[in-house]
Amino acid sequence: MPFLLYVGVFLLYPTLVVVAGAFVDSEGVPTLDNVRTAATGPYLDAFVRSLQLSALTAVIGAVLGALLAWAVVTGRPDGALRRVVTSAAGVLAQFGGVTLAFAFLATVGFEGLVTVWLRDRGLDIFAGGAWIFELSGLALVYTYFQVPLMVIVFLPALDGLKPQWREAARSLGGTSWTYWRRVAGPVLAPAFLGSTLLLFANAFSAYATAAALVSQGAPIAPLQIRALQTSEVIIGQQNLGRALGLGMVLVVTGVMLLYALLQRRTTRWLR
Repeated sequence: MPFLLYVGVFLLYPTLVVVAGAFVDSEGVPTLDNVRTAATGPYLDAFVRSLQLSALTAVIGAVLGALLAWAVVTGRPDGALRRVVTSAAGVLAQFGGVTLAFAFLATVGFEGLVTVWLRDRGLDIFAGGAWIFELSGLALVYTYFQVPLMVIVFLPALDGLKPQWREAARSLGGTSWTYWRRVAGPVLAPAFLGSTLLLFANAFSAYATAAALVSQGAPIAPLQIRALQTSEVIIGQQNLGRALGLGMVLVVTGVMLLYALLQRRTTRWLR
């Protein structure tokens, strides 16, 4: 009951508020104008950029995180390397918001440590630090917490690979490539795809880091919603922000349903 109460107050009720507000105007009259407006112009552009940013960082984070997880699995199960990496991944996966934004600004921002050090040596590979406030900068910052999250969620799937499967493949004359192509690859594919979808949902719904890093403009949907909810210039458009929120809820719901289906398949193979 405490769990159901918690879900109801902090998940179901806000979702209902968003859904209901998306279909009424500022005076409470039912309308579809909010949804129509959210699907056009700068609002649609922000939504598309959010999808692009989430997909890019999910793929990069999934590939790098899977490689790091595999490197950990090949070591000793009770070794120091595994304990250090998993502990660091658990911390860094939750490292975001103002702290993470400040860390990148202090490192590769306009007057960041690395930017100034390279500039003093005649190298300006970071374009003076301005790129950190663009989508490319957001992609780098998001990847920072996507990789450790992938390590956490993909490591159990790698642990589920049984040594007997590799031995059986070798006894039947198979090579390492045959083992990965016909045994390990198909077994890990649902877990890898499901983890990638989880990373996509994580990036798509992220707000605090982007809000702290991008103080001007609204290049992605969460920042567009913030502008509609809090701007002193755009007044009476809160329900338009809820329409954008409804679109995000639908996307995340679809992604998590696919993730649940893939997890069921993964669990069946790795029992």
